[in-house]
Amino acid sequence: MILDRFRLDGRVAIVTGAGKGIGRAIAIAFAEAGADVVCAARTAADIDAVAEQITALGRRALAIPTDVMQTPDLDRLVDTTMAELGRVDILVNNAGGTMPRAAMHTHEAFFDTALHFNATSAFLLTQRAARAMVDSGGSGAVVNISSRSSDMVQTSFVAYAAGKAALNAVTRNMAAELAPRVRINAISVGGVATDSLDVVLSDENLRRQFNAGTPMARPGEPEDIACAALFLASPASDWVTGKIFQVDGGTEAPAISVPVPPLEPTSD
Repeated sequence: MILDRFRLDGRVAIVTGAGKGIGRAIAIAFAEAGADVVCAARTAADIDAVAEQITALGRRALAIPTDVMQTPDLDRLVDTTMAELGRVDILVNNAGGTMPRAAMHTHEAFFDTALHFNATSAFLLTQRAARAMVDSGGSGAVVNISSRSSDMVQTSFVAYAAGKAALNAVTRNMAAELAPRVRINAISVGGVATDSLDVVLSDENLRRQFNAGTPMARPGEPEDIACAALFLASPASDWVTGKIFQVDGGTEAPAISVPVPPLEPTSD
């Protein structure tokens, strides 16, 4: 049966940012497909709740508080997974994000943090997880959660866009090096109904503008991204690596823009 190729029975998946939104949806989807899931995020209460849902589905779950900005936390995440569950087969680098800020108001530390949070942390965790995948099961799959901000001009998102563009480059370059044992792909996500989009979706005028700028006429749901992640993590995509998949409701330009102040001469 073709649907059997979308199953994850016997596999162990690590999902970062698993406490809410897209990460939570992916973690639960993987469990429904048969995987045991390690839920990683900074807020213990959030990942504990997700782990309980996974356990209720009959799968094993670990909730490991993790700050992906701290390299020792990445080591502990993979080491604990190996010690408790015996293998790593799938990694989803979902943790990331950067608040909008006009380019001329973006200082060096803010930019550096955006690059680390959105690209460097995923690179470092992929290194560790790929080694565990090959040593424990011989192969594996990595799914990076990127953003359409990486390839569309979007005001006030220079730091975030640079971070996600870097993540795309990490995806493609590491995929070439780690094939054929470890496949690495990314999902370039459009506007999804998570906490970060609440400021738009909770305002009727902004929501109308957003929907009008999206060909599918609605924001994405976390489950829309989870479906794509399941494909990329499962044997259904065994001949796919190094690709950036756009899951964005058909957008080719930002559905909504953040205004920025004009650049004016410095007053005397």
